[in-house]
Amino acid sequence: MSTSTQPIQFFHRGRVVAVDGVHPTRSVLDWLREDACCTGTKEGCNEGDCGACTVVIGELAAEGEAGAVGGLKLQTVNACIQFLPTLHGKALFTVEDLKAQTACVRDGERHSKHPVQQLHPVQQAMVDCHGSQCGFCTPGFVMSMWASYEQHGERGSRPTRQQLADELSGNLCRCTGYRPILDAGQKMFDLPPVRLDTAPVVQALQGLRSDTTFDYAAPLGQRTDHFHAPVSLDDFAALRAAKPQARLLAGSTDIGLWVNKQFRDLGDILYIGNVPELRCIDAGADALWIGAAASLEDAWAAIVQRAPSLQDVWLRFASPPIRHAGTLGGNVANGSPIGDSPPILMALDAEVELRKGSRVRRMPLPDFYVDYMKNQLESGEFVQAIVLPLPAFERQLRGYKISKRFDCDISALCAGFALELDGDVVRSIRLAYGGMAATVRRAAQAEAALVGQPWTQQAVDAAKAALARDFKPLTDLRASADYRLQVAQNLLQRFWLETRAHEPLAAQETSVWTVMPHAPAFGA
Repeated sequence: MSTSTQPIQFFHRGRVVAVDGVHPTRSVLDWLREDACCTGTKEGCNEGDCGACTVVIGELAAEGEAGAVGGLKLQTVNACIQFLPTLHGKALFTVEDLKAQTACVRDGERHSKHPVQQLHPVQQAMVDCHGSQCGFCTPGFVMSMWASYEQHGERGSRPTRQQLADELSGNLCRCTGYRPILDAGQKMFDLPPVRLDTAPVVQALQGLRSDTTFDYAAPLGQRTDHFHAPVSLDDFAALRAAKPQARLLAGSTDIGLWVNKQFRDLGDILYIGNVPELRCIDAGADALWIGAAASLEDAWAAIVQRAPSLQDVWLRFASPPIRHAGTLGGNVANGSPIGDSPPILMALDAEVELRKGSRVRRMPLPDFYVDYMKNQLESGEFVQAIVLPLPAFERQLRGYKISKRFDCDISALCAGFALELDGDVVRSIRLAYGGMAATVRRAAQAEAALVGQPWTQQAVDAAKAALARDFKPLTDLRASADYRLQVAQNLLQRFWLETRAHEPLAAQETSVWTVMPHAPAFGA
């Protein structure tokens, strides 16, 4: 492990830049606007919610990696909650990078001869389709659209309007109503193409590769704070054991808010994002092994590949920029009672794999949580992986997310259900809920009311009554306790309706439930 400090080096505006002397928690957005004078990227919410600050991060793609663009993996992130040292060895693209070469306008056309800026097809489509009004959100939309433009251009494909809506779900606009922005997203592929020249970027990033720990340090008052970024699992485990008080950092989608909104002092930081072993997703003979540093996007893609019924939860889990930066291990270790991953993972009988030094242990995910934001991690220990047994994917699976806004919102309640029938009798069932208690939990009494019983309305009614004994939810800004309990019961009703033996609906005594199906794309 290297102990010498280095400057932060990354590719930006056509060259490798080196940054030193800024604190490890300085955000990419603040550096862009205040130090690099690239003010095209805007600050809106400063908490990763509105998308005004969306930028694109480029990394060297693995050989044959799906979605790669000319050897680069391009992904949108929120600059406001990304710490600058996480850019080390990567490329940063902002709206300023979309400028094309200038061209001269003939005297007869404009009565004067001067260079004018030609717009990128993404920008020109926004102009042609009137996709911008106040303009504050526009750079963020443009960067999300540019990422889509490059990725689809590489594949020779075009996104559907629904795919565009899903890709732009992390960008909020209060002026246009989204329809003209989606129009622009379709039109940009009709204009003369302008593609990113990835060769100099790939060459620069290859030159920045290193097989030693990146250690950056900067003073804060009378002390020096360190940002450690190991590049091997053994080095990471050793550093974690040696620095148990260091703050573990994954995607910064939560910790970034600690700094921006709560002004918390993080001290030394241990970054997990550069450890290849922890970014792996491996399907073995018996289980799906998802490394703790695998992004939410990649992890959910692997889960949904085996359980297509969970796709809606994947698409509604935060936004693409959050899913690109956040990690499944971070979402589990965070322990939020309204985290959207744990209910689904519990329905899949997930185990959490923990490591301390060279020791590795596993435990069922429900046992990992002790109390509100408390877990079983020992000092110097970290989440290494989430392990999902493959037989669990053979059950009937559903995931439901209830929130005030359909896209990009925090859940009032989230549920993950798994059912295994023996004929028409319930052999096993998992009913896991988030937002109903201090931790994500399975509904033990409701499950007991169903196991061994016929999968009928009568059995479901008994389980719905048992839910009131399983949970005593709280009232907060997102939902009242009564609402949460009623929706939890209604989701169980919906699950039964979707998985029961098919027969004419008139023959069934059904209850009315308050859950909406998949909403149409905005602006559709």
